[in-house]
Amino acid sequence: MQNKGIVKLFSVLLTLVCLFYLSFSIVTSRITKEAETLYANDYDKQSSYLDSLAGEKVWLGYTLKECREQELNLGLDLKGGMNVVMEVSVPDVLKSLAGTQATNPNFTSAISLAKEMQKSKQADFVDLFAEAFKSTGAPLNSVFSTFELKDKISSSTPDAEVIKVLKGEVKSAVDNSFNVLRSRIDRFGVVQPNIQQLEIAGRILIEMPGIKEPERVRKLLQGSANLEFWETAEMSEIISSVLAVNRMAKDIESMASTQEVKETAKTDSAATSATDSLLAKMAGQETPSENIAREEFKKNNPLLGILDLNADGQFNPGQGATIGRAEAKDTAKISRYFQMAKEKNIFPSNIYPTWTSKGIGKGENIYELVALQSKRRDGKAPLTGSVITEARADFSQHSAYANVSMEMNPEGSKIWARITRENLNRQVAIVLDGYVCSYPRVNSEITGGRSEITGNFTVEEAKDLANVLKSGKMPAPAKIIQEDVVGPSLGQEAINSGLISFIIAFCMVLVYMIFYYGLVPGLVADVALLANVFFIFGVLASYKAVLTLPGIAGIVLTLGMAVDANVLIFERIREELKLGKPLKQAIADGYSNASSAIIDSNVTTILTGIILFMFGTGPIRGFATTLIIGILCSFFTAIFITRLIFSWLMDRDKCQNLTFCTSMTKNLFQNIKIDFIGKRKMFYGVSAVLLTIAIISLATQGLKQGIDFSGGRNYIVRFEKPVKTSEIADKLNGKFGEDRASVITIGDENQVRISTNYKIDNEDKDVDEEIEGILYENLKSMYDHDITFEMFANRFAIENGMAVVANDHATTFGIQSSQKVGPTMADDIKTSAYWAVAFALIVIALYILIRFRDIAFSAGAVAALTHDTLFILGCYSLLYAIMPFSLEIDQSFIAAILTVIGYSINDTVVIFDRIRENRNLHTDMDEKEVFNHSISSTLSRTFSTSMSTFVVLVIIFLFGGETIRGFIFAILIGVIEGTYSTIFVAAPIAYDILTKKKERAEAAKIAQAAEEQLKANA
Repeated sequence: MQNKGIVKLFSVLLTLVCLFYLSFSIVTSRITKEAETLYANDYDKQSSYLDSLAGEKVWLGYTLKECREQELNLGLDLKGGMNVVMEVSVPDVLKSLAGTQATNPNFTSAISLAKEMQKSKQADFVDLFAEAFKSTGAPLNSVFSTFELKDKISSSTPDAEVIKVLKGEVKSAVDNSFNVLRSRIDRFGVVQPNIQQLEIAGRILIEMPGIKEPERVRKLLQGSANLEFWETAEMSEIISSVLAVNRMAKDIESMASTQEVKETAKTDSAATSATDSLLAKMAGQETPSENIAREEFKKNNPLLGILDLNADGQFNPGQGATIGRAEAKDTAKISRYFQMAKEKNIFPSNIYPTWTSKGIGKGENIYELVALQSKRRDGKAPLTGSVITEARADFSQHSAYANVSMEMNPEGSKIWARITRENLNRQVAIVLDGYVCSYPRVNSEITGGRSEITGNFTVEEAKDLANVLKSGKMPAPAKIIQEDVVGPSLGQEAINSGLISFIIAFCMVLVYMIFYYGLVPGLVADVALLANVFFIFGVLASYKAVLTLPGIAGIVLTLGMAVDANVLIFERIREELKLGKPLKQAIADGYSNASSAIIDSNVTTILTGIILFMFGTGPIRGFATTLIIGILCSFFTAIFITRLIFSWLMDRDKCQNLTFCTSMTKNLFQNIKIDFIGKRKMFYGVSAVLLTIAIISLATQGLKQGIDFSGGRNYIVRFEKPVKTSEIADKLNGKFGEDRASVITIGDENQVRISTNYKIDNEDKDVDEEIEGILYENLKSMYDHDITFEMFANRFAIENGMAVVANDHATTFGIQSSQKVGPTMADDIKTSAYWAVAFALIVIALYILIRFRDIAFSAGAVAALTHDTLFILGCYSLLYAIMPFSLEIDQSFIAAILTVIGYSINDTVVIFDRIRENRNLHTDMDEKEVFNHSISSTLSRTFSTSMSTFVVLVIIFLFGGETIRGFIFAILIGVIEGTYSTIFVAAPIAYDILTKKKERAEAAKIAQAAEEQLKANA
């Protein structure tokens, strides 16, 4: 084996990299289990414990927070949580930019036309609007040369320049929304949130693991940004009031019952057992005597025990508006003390203690409390963000720090001048959504509306603050157009079913390889499979990819397909041994001769994976990621790792009698001579009948579209005992207006999925709660216990015979998960799906054409893939009303179709590769004999690969969980159909086209010869 040293080096390096990245998951898992052991069934205490360790170094110099950022991420379908796609309304942004011209008939008609065009085109809305506006004959500057845009658009600005400005303004609006949403999510304390802008303008993807109050999140995310400028109070002005709040807190705590005090003491002690109080951390020292004194101090000073006051030991106040600092877990309690003090008139009513938006300290979990002050009678801020016209980060060549410039409109400039004049040498706070983003000190009165905020800002901090300031003029709030909510119990069930299917499938594949190819070759292949799994997880962790349930299915499917490379190699080695070659030479030639088919089959599968990644979203993209990584890893392990092992064995003269078969498989598929090509017309007839049935069913019954394609909402609801879907449907009949709810069983008989299109076009933020309310009112009688709406909507469990709200139990009831897809999103998903399938067929046809350099092979491959697709569609059309699981057409189905295309072309390429080889080797054979011989000689490989993949899919189908059963069913049909179409469709069609080309070529030769003969005779 050549380059053995390079392969060994790369293997060692890849192993070390994978070990390094997987180690973070092991460490975080260990610490999480410690938290669960210490505080069983108390999620809040577990979170407090983990938060307290966030800044502590726990592994290789990395803090727990950094380790959690590096661990292998689990998707929401495995972890539970909330996934939303939000959209900033570009039409609303354009209306805002048009100002008073927003009622211009040309403008309104162009907006309406662009919305209609958007339903059939996935183009940028600004481009669609410009195209629509062009039909009015008026220039764009007639609408957009407003006061707000006076510096960018004039009455003579050409349309191309106006479009450029509009796109910039839209991008700015989306960036502002992104910044606001990110700030809001950060305040939720979500572990490993993911927020990113999608390729389609105006859309933002947000993934929030562990969210348990989806309704609260919906309201928070969809609210308009609230930017305000506040005056502040100096700490010296309120120190006495703060101390009075501390005394009030002590009185309140001392009035509590003895039992409550004990429980509180236990809680406080437990919450800080891993790390001492903030004061101790800031002092950088911990001794037993000091710890006892500190606990006594906290007991006598409930507020000051958790709030590090901006004052010295004698309570002499510090400078500025900062009241103090506290850990994130204590902020709610401190805020509650201050609110109670205001209600009792102990604290000034015009002073508003407000927390900063970003944490500081090692774990970034310490927040500052700022004293905002209002001098207005209504207690509101003197200035809002609506006056901001521009904000940007500026960078000076003479300073290492950045600063922020902002501009205000004339009205805001006047108020700003008064505020800065009255607050010289004091701080003014910039507040977004109730949290202080910055509170710079005023150095001088600012007139003209142009201000510069200086400080030790990094480039990123300056950009963030500029975005915060610009968010005050956000013309339209973002709205949720797609949503998935998964409860933690469903997530745990998905993990369990995924692991069970993975382990069983993996063991079956390992045993099968030993059974079919013998102990040593089977073990070598099994080592490669083990290495393959290890590398897949390691690479996923290093790329911070998200592992979803479809992703696990992708890994398991990859195992089945990874066997194919070993099968190809082992089958070629068997052929070489039959020719009488020595074992070492047979192994070398087997690897060499199989490489072409392996490369082609892997490339075609990767191409479909890439297309799936490009057009898919969420879990489907996760499936594509694991499929691509799995194929690459399997290629490396099957080609190089196994070759390395065999080289080691051969160099040491070990296992010199390998036959790559067992007594049971030795003669399987040997010396088979079937006239596949001669029987092709019979199978053409079979295919014609099957496809005719499929087309008739599609034309008459159609397909059951999922909400991915039609738009709507899904709710998975779990009951305490088995229920009948017909009874639930009857109870909900007429409750959703003219829309009838669809009810099917999902998994166990006590769990159903309810689907409805009710008010899916309505953008009102209260519609989700309205629908959940309808479900609650009509289904609560089907539960054995009396439950509240909160229990039903947020899940409940049974404890000591009582129903209680519970998110963290292994078994909960009520709404387990929900999914929403708006009509615009559904149209886009549907369009992307069509393009994905069409693009996959085109790409594969081109690849086959390039590799085999003959249109016959390309046509045969595309015909077989089209045959597969139509057959699966027909099966779904015929069976969706019969099967006890969902057979809807959605994103998962499209992923299954593309997977089948990848698998089927894999089969086809192997046979085509053998045909190409035999055509070059056996020039004396006629075309029909070459095709028959090539198909027959690959039957053993076709059987092994198809059988191993089929067994794996059956295991996933049975044990992989309800959510992916329909997805796996499509692939299961595809594997059977793909094997059939490869042998009886792809190869025969390629043969027919090649034969006709030869006949035409020969006829042309005869005609040319006759013509030349005539000329010669003349």
